[in-house]
Amino acid sequence: MSATDSQKKRIRELVTTLNCASEKYYAQDDEIMSNFEYDRLYDELVSLEAETGYVLANSPTVNVGYESVDELPREKHDKPMLSLGKTKDRNELREWLGGHEGILSWKLDGLTVVITYFDGKLAKAITRGNGEIGEVVTNNARAFINLPHSIEYKGELVIRGEAVISYSDFEQINSTIPDESARFKNPRNLCSGAVRQLDPSVTAKRMVRFFAFNLVSAPGVDFGDRHMAEFEFLKEQGFDVVDHMIVTEDTIISSIEEYERRIRTYDIPSDGLVLLLDEISYGESLGMTAKFPRNAIAFKWTDETKDTTLRKIEWSASRTGLINPVAIFDPVELEGTTVSRASVHNISIVRALKLGLGDTIRVYKANMIIPQIAENLTCSDDLEIPSSCPVCSGATYLKENEGTAYLYCSNPGCPAKKLGAFTQFVSRDAMNMDGLSEATIEKFIAGGMIHSFTDLYHLDRFRDRITGMEGFGEKSYENLIASIETSRNTELHRLLYAIGIENVGVATAKLICRHFGYDPEAIAHAGEEELSEIDGIGSVIASGVCGYFADPVHMRIWNELLGEITLADMSTEVGEQKLAGLSFVVTGSLQHYSNRNELKEVIEKLGGKVTGSVTGKTECLINNDSTSNSTKNRSARELGVKVLTEDEFIAQYID
Repeated sequence: MSATDSQKKRIRELVTTLNCASEKYYAQDDEIMSNFEYDRLYDELVSLEAETGYVLANSPTVNVGYESVDELPREKHDKPMLSLGKTKDRNELREWLGGHEGILSWKLDGLTVVITYFDGKLAKAITRGNGEIGEVVTNNARAFINLPHSIEYKGELVIRGEAVISYSDFEQINSTIPDESARFKNPRNLCSGAVRQLDPSVTAKRMVRFFAFNLVSAPGVDFGDRHMAEFEFLKEQGFDVVDHMIVTEDTIISSIEEYERRIRTYDIPSDGLVLLLDEISYGESLGMTAKFPRNAIAFKWTDETKDTTLRKIEWSASRTGLINPVAIFDPVELEGTTVSRASVHNISIVRALKLGLGDTIRVYKANMIIPQIAENLTCSDDLEIPSSCPVCSGATYLKENEGTAYLYCSNPGCPAKKLGAFTQFVSRDAMNMDGLSEATIEKFIAGGMIHSFTDLYHLDRFRDRITGMEGFGEKSYENLIASIETSRNTELHRLLYAIGIENVGVATAKLICRHFGYDPEAIAHAGEEELSEIDGIGSVIASGVCGYFADPVHMRIWNELLGEITLADMSTEVGEQKLAGLSFVVTGSLQHYSNRNELKEVIEKLGGKVTGSVTGKTECLINNDSTSNSTKNRSARELGVKVLTEDEFIAQYID
C-alpha cells in the first residue's frame, strides 16, 4: 500500500468535510449536507484509507477508545533526549555551519513527545520528561488531531516531535470560559496539561497538533546520509513536519530574517529556531558535550526591549466582575510596530513589579508578538489598587485563585456583569435567542429597555425605538421577536444553565434536572447534602446552587421566568430509574442504535452512567464483538466484569 500526495490531500479534505458536517449536525442542530451525500463521502474515505493505509487520528472512521487511567506510567527513553546549545548571535550560527549545509526550522513552543510505530500502527508515546524518563501518554497521542494512527512503513519507526496548540485554537478554547481568572495563561501551558491528562477525552477537546522534528530510527530505509531525506520520508508517511529549509553560510542570515518576518503572523507558538547539520554522518562524528549534541544548535530571538515611562493603569472590568490592570506607557517602537499598552494580568504581577505611575519600565514583545513589561527600573511601588469598580463605582475586593490575587467588583448589578449575564442567557445552549448579539444587548441595557431576564420577553413594548436603532429595521425586529417567542418553549436544563449559577454548565444542569425529575420547584428548594450526592456534582457546585436560590432576588427571577416559558414534558426522559447507580462502558459498532451517544442517552434516562474505561465498579461492558482481545475486553476479563453484546444488554437491562 502506498498513498500518493493527491490521495493524502483528498483524505484530509474528506476528514475535514465530514467532521464539519458531524459537528454541525450533532452539536448545532444544523444540516449542511444530506445523509446520502454524507454516506457517499464517508464510503469514499473508507475506500481510500483501505487502499492506502493512510488514516488520520481525527478521521470519522476511527473509533478512538478514550480510556482514562489513574496515573501516567513512567518509562525510560531508549535514547536520552539532550537539550540544545543556544545562541542569540546570528553570525555565530553562520560560523557554526563551518561550510556545511544545514536545516533551519522553527523551534516550536509546546511539549516534546517521542512516538513509536510498530507494524504501521501507533504503538507508544512518551513525553520528554527529564530527558531520561518520561510519562507514557499513548492514549492521549491518539487524540492529536493530525497524527496518523496508521502509516505505510511497517518497520519500527521512532520519531520526536512537538505537541502544540495554535494561537487561534487557544483563543477559541479560552473564549468558552466565562471566568477570566480561570482562563489558560498561554498555549504552551494548556498544551502541556492537555497532553498529560489522565482522561484522553479531555485531550481530544484541546485541539492538540503534532509536528515531527526528528527521526530517531527507521530500520531498512536509506536516507542517503541526509536529514532532509528523513523529513521527506516523514511527510510521505503522513506526518506534519516542522517547517524547515536548507541553508548555507551565504543564505542563513536572510533565512533567519524570513522566519523573523513570518513569526509575527505564525499561528503556531515558537520561541526560536533550530539549526541542524544536514549530513548525518558528519554531524554524528562531532559527538556531544556533557549536555548538548554538537550536530544541532538553537537560536533564540533577541528580545528587543525599550525603556519607557508608565503613565497610567487602566482598570478594565469584565463580564464576570474581574477587573484587569492594563499598563499605558509612552509609545515605543518594538519589532516594527508602535506599542503603548500591555496587560499586567493580575494584582500579583502588579505587586511583583512594584509599579507606580511615572516609573521607568522596560518593555518587550513575548515571542515577538505580545507586549509585556520585562522589569521596572524605578520600583516606586506606590500604585493604588482601586477600591471601587471603574464601571459602576461599586466596592472591589481581592480574591485568590491558586496563590494568584485578582481584583473583582462586588456589585451584582454592575453593567459589566449584567452584559455577561444577558449574553449567556440568550446563548445557543441556554435560551437560544437569535438576533441578540453582545453589542445589541449592550444597547438595550444602555437604553433602559432590559433590566432583568424577563424584560427580554417584553421587548415588543419598545418596537418603535428598536426599529429606529442603527442596524435595525422592521424585518430585523420581527425576526428578533419571533426568535424570542420560539425560546418560550424550552427545556428546564436550558433555563437552569441560562441563569448563570457559578460552575453550572450545560452538562451539570442536565444532571441536576434529571435527578429531580425535571421539577423546577424541587431544584430551587434542594438541600446542599442531596445535591452533593448526585454523581458528578461536588460540594462546590452544590454550595453554589443552594446559595443562588437562597437569595430572595434570585428566587423571584426564577419564578418570574417560569411564568414566561413553557417547559417541555420530560416524563419520558425521567422514566423508571432502573439503572440508577450502575455504570456501563460502550465500545465498538452498534446495530440497534445509530451511535454510542444514542445508547448513552438511553442508559442515562434510566438513571445509569456511561464511562470511558472499565473499572471494578463497571456493571458491564457492551461490545458486540465480545470475543475480541481489545484493551477494554481484556480489562473486563481481568476485573471479572461482564461483557455483553448489544442484544444481551437490551434483554437484561432494557426490556
